[in-house]
Amino acid sequence: MNIQEIKTVIMKELPHIMQTDEEIRRFIVSIGRKQFADKDDSARRFDRMMDELAEQRRQSDIRFEKSEQRWKAARDELAEQRRQSDIRWEAQRRESQQRWEKNEQRWEAQRKESQQRWEKNEQRWEAGLKKSEQRWEELRQEFAAEMKRLDHSYKSTIGALGARWGMRSEASFRNGLRGILQESFGVNVINVNEFDDEGMVFGRPDQVELDIIIRDGELIICEIKSSVDKPRMYIFERKVRFYEKRHGKKADRMIVISPMVHERAKAVARELGIAVYSYADDVEGL
Repeated sequence: MNIQEIKTVIMKELPHIMQTDEEIRRFIVSIGRKQFADKDDSARRFDRMMDELAEQRRQSDIRFEKSEQRWKAARDELAEQRRQSDIRWEAQRRESQQRWEKNEQRWEAQRKESQQRWEKNEQRWEAGLKKSEQRWEELRQEFAAEMKRLDHSYKSTIGALGARWGMRSEASFRNGLRGILQESFGVNVINVNEFDDEGMVFGRPDQVELDIIIRDGELIICEIKSSVDKPRMYIFERKVRFYEKRHGKKADRMIVISPMVHERAKAVARELGIAVYSYADDVEGL
């Protein structure tokens, strides 16, 4: 502390010390007596000094109070600024919260709208897909029906042509064979068409057709077909037995003449003792 600060402290605190501390008071009075011989003058000077000290203390108290008031005012102002700042911050926070909630509501509304549009588009796509699938199925069924109709028509046409060709080829071959055998070899060829009322051949009453070849009393029963499979071979054998029973005469030979004989039919023919000729040249062996 410097001299001025020491003086300020002494002037501020000395009156109080003088009143409360007897030793200090005697010490100061003793010093005053040594410096000032005249009691009244010393007393006046002491009183003046005390008054000055009291005034300085009062002024110091005034300055301190003013400083404290300024500090309190500054503190109150800072508190008010802080309060106002808190109010503004809270207002900004609420405003931001409100903006955020509004934006969130708009985003939710947009999301729902987008979801609804997506669901509608998905429903339209699903409906379009189902419609396309139904149309495709209808076209497929129409195509299948048309193909079935064409296939049936084709088979019917081919079957009819095959049947007509088979019948005509069988008739042509039968007529040719009859002409060759009768004119060149003196063989009698007879086409027999009789009714099987007992159903011996087909399991029910029906017409039975056979070609009979008679040479020097020898009976040869012949089947001329465009094609012969296994069932037809069995039917031919039953036809022969039907003829034998009907006319009471056993056939000397059974012959099948056909350009196409199935392998399984050939096996049946071997078991039943039926001679098979697939080419016209083989007939010369008769």
